[in-house]
Amino acid sequence: ELAKGSKRVKAVGMLVSESEDAKVENSGWSEKALEDGVFSLRMTYWKDERFRGSMTEQKKIEDKKGAVDQDEEESKPAAFYFLGACGANVDEEKAMNRGTAISNGVCVARQLVNAPPNVVNPVSLAETAQSIVEKYPDVLSIKILERDECEKLGMGAYLAVAKGSMYPPKFIHVTYSAPGGTDLKKLALIGKGLCFDSGGYNLKAGPGSMIEMMKFDMGGAAAIFGAVQSIAEIKPDGIQVEFIVAACENMVDATAFRPGDVLVASNGITIEVGNTDAEGRLTLADALVYAEKLGPLEFVVDMATLTGAIVISLGPEYAGLFASDDKMAEKVKDAAKSAGEKIWHMPMPPEYLEMTKGKIADLKNVGARGGGSITAALFLKQFVKETPWAHIDIAGTVWSDKVGGPTGYGVRTFLALAESVTTSKTDE
Repeated sequence: ELAKGSKRVKAVGMLVSESEDAKVENSGWSEKALEDGVFSLRMTYWKDERFRGSMTEQKKIEDKKGAVDQDEEESKPAAFYFLGACGANVDEEKAMNRGTAISNGVCVARQLVNAPPNVVNPVSLAETAQSIVEKYPDVLSIKILERDECEKLGMGAYLAVAKGSMYPPKFIHVTYSAPGGTDLKKLALIGKGLCFDSGGYNLKAGPGSMIEMMKFDMGGAAAIFGAVQSIAEIKPDGIQVEFIVAACENMVDATAFRPGDVLVASNGITIEVGNTDAEGRLTLADALVYAEKLGPLEFVVDMATLTGAIVISLGPEYAGLFASDDKMAEKVKDAAKSAGEKIWHMPMPPEYLEMTKGKIADLKNVGARGGGSITAALFLKQFVKETPWAHIDIAGTVWSDKVGGPTGYGVRTFLALAESVTTSKTDE
């Protein structure tokens, strides 16, 4: 506690006592305990001072480059020590490197969510993805689809949302391929990438609209790029991970999409726009169709700040989990538990799908007032044909006043999901 008040901590120590019987196998620090200790310490000292001005003796915002500060060493302790005994066969270096890699990914996610929308936009988000990929060319590659390429793929739902913005849409596809691997198992992870959501013509207005906080509507995308960072550092074996973000803004101008419009998604489903503020599911719809075409996939998981209804249901600490079947739900729950991120399995009664049926189109993008997070998930399910699928609604967990802002939620669950495929391959 004394160290936390210092301007620059030179060293932090954590002490655990040795077992009374030093010969007891696995006594003392385990690899998981070391990993978690490194992660917790680095998160304790995380702060984002990029946007402080001359009043706080920081560089002005005009001097800051990029959506992520790649050199934030001043906010971290120079060194820390773990005191006490390690358990048998513990690889201390591996454990501490993992803890560092995971915290690096969470820091990326937190910085992206915390940055203002005049800094993080679809263009700068794509540049951030590119910069991460360039650091790990041995395992990462990137493809960024521009508007015309998305048009050729028929992404009418996604592109409609992007129409009102001064920034072009950027459909970002990053691939992780395990080094030296063949016969890799493939999975897809998707994050909602609304860099700012005004609500469109159904403008967010009045008390409780939280329009001033809509920079965090790309929290799913932030978790994606945080996971890219962590996975590229850890380099899990036996897998190929397809990371997908359909980045855009939902803004208002003469070309913006309108309530009542009918859109055609890339799988041919037509969608009646009931509310332009239910835009995230439109972008995810085309992202899900795109992802499944990359198959065969072990599974596809999307993560999004999708509905206010999930916040009412579960509050600020639990994300909502929706899945195509119980087996997929258990897989995600196990991953979240191992990652230390709270999640709750929500129902998906098929009869609620009737609430999303359009009057003149196949679907509409809003359901009834009740069960809003459920009808949103059922809407998304229509864009996945056969692949095991899960949707994680992080509208409540993306931000926390308790931790001082962005949480970086989802990075660790995404990593655990990817490594679960590695583990299952090894078990076979």
